[in-house]
Formats: sequence, C-alpha cells, structure tokens
Amino acid sequence: WVVHYLKGSLVLKIFVLGIGFFSLCFLMNSLGGQFSAKRPGDSPFTVRAEVLGGPESRGVLRKISDMLEVIMKRMDALSKLGNTTDLWCAKGEIHWHIEMIQPIGLVERIQAIAQNMSDMAVRVEQILQRSMANSRVRDGALGQCETPKDPRYPDCPSKMDWMRSRWTSDPCYAFYGVDGSDCSFLIYLSEVEWFCPPLAWRNQTATPTLKPPPKKQAVFQSDIGTLLEQVGTGKESLSFMKRRIRRLAAQWASAARRLDDKLRNHWREQKRILVHVGFLTEESGDVFSPKVLKGGPLGEMVQWADIVTALHVLGHNLKISVSLKELHGFLGVPPGRGSCPLTGPLPFDLIYTDYHGLQQMKQHMGLSLRKHKCHIRVIDTFGTEPAYNHEEYATLHGYRTNWGYWNLHGQQYMTMFPHTPDNSFMGFVAEQLNETERLNIQRNKVNNMALVYGKEASMWKGKEKVLAILHRYMEIHGTVYYETQRPPEVPAFVKNHGLLPQQELQQLLRKAKLFIGFGFPYEGPAPLEAIANGCIFLQPKFDPPHSSLNHEFFRGKPTSREVSSQHPYAEQYIGRPHVITVDFNNTEEFDETIREIMKINVEPFLPYEYTCEGMLERVHAYIQNQDFCSPEDPFPPVNSSWLGTSPGPFILLPNSSILTWASNVSSYTSWPPLSALRLLASLEGQSCVKACQSAGLMCEPALYRFINIKEAFSALDFQCEGLESEMNHLFPAFSTEHAECGLQQDPLLFSCAGSSAKYQRLCPCRDYRIGQVALCRDCL
Repeated sequence: WVVHYLKGSLVLKIFVLGIGFFSLCFLMNSLGGQFSAKRPGDSPFTVRAEVLGGPESRGVLRKISDMLEVIMKRMDALSKLGNTTDLWCAKGEIHWHIEMIQPIGLVERIQAIAQNMSDMAVRVEQILQRSMANSRVRDGALGQCETPKDPRYPDCPSKMDWMRSRWTSDPCYAFYGVDGSDCSFLIYLSEVEWFCPPLAWRNQTATPTLKPPPKKQAVFQSDIGTLLEQVGTGKESLSFMKRRIRRLAAQWASAARRLDDKLRNHWREQKRILVHVGFLTEESGDVFSPKVLKGGPLGEMVQWADIVTALHVLGHNLKISVSLKELHGFLGVPPGRGSCPLTGPLPFDLIYTDYHGLQQMKQHMGLSLRKHKCHIRVIDTFGTEPAYNHEEYATLHGYRTNWGYWNLHGQQYMTMFPHTPDNSFMGFVAEQLNETERLNIQRNKVNNMALVYGKEASMWKGKEKVLAILHRYMEIHGTVYYETQRPPEVPAFVKNHGLLPQQELQQLLRKAKLFIGFGFPYEGPAPLEAIANGCIFLQPKFDPPHSSLNHEFFRGKPTSREVSSQHPYAEQYIGRPHVITVDFNNTEEFDETIREIMKINVEPFLPYEYTCEGMLERVHAYIQNQDFCSPEDPFPPVNSSWLGTSPGPFILLPNSSILTWASNVSSYTSWPPLSALRLLASLEGQSCVKACQSAGLMCEPALYRFINIKEAFSALDFQCEGLESEMNHLFPAFSTEHAECGLQQDPLLFSCAGSSAKYQRLCPCRDYRIGQVALCRDCL
C-alpha cells in the first residue's frame, strides 16, 4: 500500500509540474515570442502591446485559465490524500518514512507557480483591454512617439528615460495606462504629469477640464450631530475629542451667534475642507490613543477637537480622516506606492494636517503634493521658522532638522500659542464661565490648597525642596496616574487623586488657590484652564532660556525660539497677578512668593483669543483672507511715482518715530491691509519679534514685501553705500559696519525671527485687536 501511495504521489506531482511548465511555454508561444523581443529599458516581463489585439490571444487566455483550474483541482485532491494518509499512519513509523521521502514544500511551490501564472494571465488581460481601447489611436500614431525636444519642457527626455527603466517600480503607472511602450510613456508624461508637451495626435477633448464647483455661502451651524459622526469611533483619543465637543457645544453655538451679529450677515464662502489628523493614524504609530487614560498628553487632542468644531460651526463642508485608507479615498490616490499624481483635481480648498500627515501626503500624493501644497495648513505646536522651512537655505546654513524644510509659506504653519509671528496662530479654547459660576468659584476657593501640574510621576522627580517649602503653607494635591502602587516620586503628604476625568479635574481647579508647574510639559492648555477657573499659576523661570541649542526637548525642532519659562504666553500676555514666574532654584524667592500668593485674591480670567468666539473670529479671518495659491502682484510696480524718492511711500506717525504707509500713495491689495503697517528698525542684535513688541506692536511677515525696497532704508535715515540682494533670513537689514543695505531675494525667507549683532533689521510691524493679537484692528 505504501509503495502504491508513493508511486501515485510522485506521478501526480510530476504530472502537475509538467502541466505548469507546458502552460507557461504555451503562453509564451501563443504571444508570438514577444517576451524575447524586448527593447532597451523594457522589464523582463514586458509584453509588447502591439501584438495583443486579436481574438487568438483571448483564446489563449481562456485555454490557460482552463488548465489552471485543472491544476488547482489536482492540488486539492493531492492535499486531501496527504491528510488522509497522515490520519492512518500517525502512530506508526510509516508516517515518518513518508514525510522523509516527500520533497519539503513541493506542494506549496507548485501552488505559488500556479498563482503566479494566474496573476500573469490577469495582467495580460489588462494589457489586452487597454490595447483594444487605444488601438485606433496607436494606428494613427505610429512613428509619432519619438521623444519631443521642446525647450519649454526640458525635463521630458530624462523623464522618458526614467520611465523606460522604472515604470514597473509602481503599479500606479499601469493604472494610468502605461504598458511599456514609448507612446504610453508620452501620454502619461503629457496628460497625467506635466513634463512633456501635449501630443498633437491625441484627442485633447477626450478628457474635459472639470470646472470648479459653484461657490456656496457658509452658514453658521450649531447642530454637532454630523460632526460627531465624522469624528468616528474605535480609539480612546477620538472618544476624548467627542466628549470635549459635546461639553462645549453650547458655548460654540452662542459664540457663533455673536460672531454672526458682528459680521452683520456678511457673505462668507463655504470651503471644502479636509482635516487629516496624521499623528492618530496607525501608520504613524499612534502612541497617543493608548495613553489617554494613563496620563498621556492631551494638548494635541484638545486643539484638534476645537479645530474641527470651529470649522464645522463656521459652516464649511468638512471631511475628517484618521487613517491612510480614509486619506486615499478622500483625495483620490491611485492604487500603488504613491509615485503618481491624484486621479483628478484636488477635491478640497483647504487641508488641515500635522507634520505626520504632511509626510504621509508626500508618500502617497506623488507630484500632486507639489502642485497642491498651497492648500495645506500644518498644525504645529512649537512653530516653524522660515530659515528651517526653506530646504535649500536650511541645508546650506545648518538649519536642517528632521522637521521643517517643506518650502511652505511661513503662515501655512499654525501654532497653539502666538509665539511665532512668522506662523499663523490657530490656538484652542478654554471653557468660559457664566456669572453664576464665577461667583461660586470666588465663594468656594480654599485659600491654602495647591494643585500640581504634572500627571506623570517623572515630572515630580527632583522637586523635593520645592514641595517641602510649599507644604509648609498649603495642602498639596496631585493627579498623578498610577495602576496599583502609589508612585514613589510623589511625597506621602501629597493627596493624589489619580487621573481624573475632565469635569472632576475642573471641580478641583475651582477649589484650588494655586496651580503650580514644575517646568514640564511646555506650553500646554492646562495653565489657561486653571487661570480661567480662578487659580494663580506659579511657574519656573528658565535662566538661560531653553532652546534647540541647549535643551534636548527642543533639539531637532525647526525653531530657534528661546523659551523663558514653562509657559511663555502666560508669562508675557497674562502676567501678574494671575501668573507668577520665579526662579525655583532660589528657595528664598520661592518661599517669599508662596507667602505673597496666600495674600492675593484673583478672579477667573480668560484671554478673549482663547474663548470660542475669539477662535471662531480668528479662523474665519484666516479662511476668508489668506491665499497662498494665487500669485501676488509684483511690487514695487514700475510706474509708481514714489520710486527713487525719499521717504518713498512712508510718512511719520504724528508725535512718533514710527513710519506708516502714506494715505496719499496708491493702496495695494494685501491682508492685513497696508493701513496697519508700522515700519521701524530693530537694534543691533535684536529680532523683529522683539523690536515690534517693544513698541507695543506685532511683527507681520505678510507686509514684508512692501518694505523690501531701497526707499525703506532712506525713510529710516540709513545711508546705503552699497545695495545688494541675497537669500538671508535676516534681510532686509542694514549693516552698520559696512554701511550696506541688504534686500531679501527669496520671499519664503521673510522672517520676523532671527537676529545678528552685525545688522539692524527692517521690521514690518502692525497694530492688533485688544485680546486678539493674531488680527490687526481692520483685519476682520
């Protein structure tokens, strides 16, 4: 019996191998031997589409398909026979001998060969379909597929060479009809990409140009039901965001009504907006979602929840993506590895994403990212300065990091706090109290109660001296996450509540007198929430300031910004008595500060820009006025009457040394408007951020192009012995040593940040609305 089984098995396997080999030979022969008739650059498996037009080839495919079906049935029978034998002989030595005689993995290898042949048949069928569809075009195009030499398309020859050798590297090329022929390469490079000129013999009306959809009016909406559905489920991070959206829904609705009244029903264009939260995708690792209930950082999720709510309430057409699959579907990404452009026009006016999402778009949008990047807004917590954003400049001058270098307009980056004027300020919101809640807080405050800002035990390490001093005067509370045992870093005299839901944490903040930070995390939303609930925020001063030059946390971030405290916004824009910043290493100063705090009573305070109305106002202004896709009008225009005159288009403000745009000079379209411009010069070694702040103003990079003229130097009484134009993120600037004036050559390098002892910089400052530093007085 065993001999009979072995003989039968061996014969069957030889038969199956023979069938497979015969099928492969039959396929190659039936295709006319074209596998050997390759041209230079063809893949080893390139099939010449010219021979695949007749019914004979389709008959070949049917025969191959029938034989493959027979092979697979034989395989199933052999597999069942093997399994039966195993059952009969499991306890005897015969089973062991059979296993030793059978070639290891033979069945699997034959199945793989059969599957490969099946895939090949499918591929040939695809080529047949395209060949039949384009046969008429090819008949008229023979001899017309030589690489054109057009000076307007200098990259066409090199791209053709690349396609000949690499078109099989990504299935997306086949998706667009590339089949290995020069004609298909030219069609692709002229109609899908834009490296070759349009082909005269192609029917250019076959693919009509799609008109943009008609403009619609945006209408404020207070119903959040559709928004909650779009946020989705399945992640704790998304559940956190939805809880926040529900909790603040009433405040968003009332804020929308107030802004609607303020705008006086002004017509607003509804935008098609995609929000892709890259850091929450599985492909980016999503380290945040598992830590939501374990004391992990929530600041980014707070901000994203508020961003999608603001966009929804403003009445825009919103889509939300938290996975690559959703991103592909929304954008129209072709199947493959991301080398090809999108399958159609960009279906969105704006895309909000983060650095993770930007990297994912680069990998999956192909050349479309370069074409459509003006529509992108990058949510960027710590900011990106122009010197780091400009790829060539960053590489040449040592500003290149793991982030940055995207060559975006600086204001396409949107920060959590208004610390980088070169970027736009997106922000978030803190819950606003009504009058009853404010009175209850003041009535129920516990004068000797302190709450520590630090959910992770590591944040408490090394703070024993500070805690001991604080413990002399106040009862200390904490919200440190732990699973089973109390963290040893938290002293026994601290009442640790563990990680609390947002509403319970808010109740704790409403009772506490003091909210104290230990230096980390930087620039989070919690201090603003504490101040809004009537706490005094006490934080450490950093001397020297922390930056990418001296602190590991900031190393690699695309900014040279110096952080003077744990929360610079609270220190600079709120200040005493709500915010007190001291040197925690000076125990005497710290002790004195705690005794001072015991005597102070403060009311709840929330800056307007962090209310729902303030954020809606800001986001509305950005959406309706910022446009990085349309080319700017050249400046200065050649026919201006003030060219070559002093002080050019500038005049002094009354009783001031600050210059402004002259009202009798032609006005140019800009946002912010030129009426907001204030021109001044920095001190040597001073950035324009500091120079404008010292004058009670904000630096405005969008106005740089209006002062990047030689007349601006003469208006400021700089005597230029030489005038040069170069790529330098400090220009326009005056060199005091050489009396040389430098103009900025590349608008992407206009930068409020940056300073040098060699230069006095020309600074475009502007005024701002009370409580809303992101907007000038006439910007809404």
